[in-house]
Amino acid sequence: MRRLSKASKFNFFQLKEVKVLCRGKFDDDANLKGANRYMNMDYDLFMQEILKTARAEIEGAGYEQLRTPEAVEEAFARPGTTLVMVNSVCGCAGGIARPAAAQCVHYDKRPDNLVTVFAGQDKEATAAARYHFGEDHLPSSPSFVLLKDGQVVAEVGRYEIEGHDPMSVVTNLQANFEEHCDEL
Repeated sequence: MRRLSKASKFNFFQLKEVKVLCRGKFDDDANLKGANRYMNMDYDLFMQEILKTARAEIEGAGYEQLRTPEAVEEAFARPGTTLVMVNSVCGCAGGIARPAAAQCVHYDKRPDNLVTVFAGQDKEATAAARYHFGEDHLPSSPSFVLLKDGQVVAEVGRYEIEGHDPMSVVTNLQANFEEHCDEL
């Protein structure tokens, strides 16, 4: 049987394996609850590291994080064009949407403002953004919404991200920039 150190980082499948390995090793419920608390703590640390990395990736690409409803209202009131990336911790966000968000801005025409809300994390800010996107907007993450003078002019939803490669998402976003943005 493998021994797991406190410093171990777990993914979901490793956590399930630990629970199976631990079954029968604890002679009472109190010890088992302690082991579950320990595993949950490691999982929480693991998720915090994922969130930190996801936030750093999008900030490094030049996007401003909107973490409150007030920040959303302020950003959406700016004149010109604003690209909103609805970020997420899912695989298609990390493998497709965030790389596309970083790459799409390397274009002659691009939005004046780059902002992001983090679905599932900054819940009130995300709700404020989605409210602003209107009733026709499908609340999905990851996704992109292009605003012009505060009005929605284009969207790239999760169904146009998941299962696609980053460059096809970049091409889709840049086609929207070509139509709605000025050359910088």
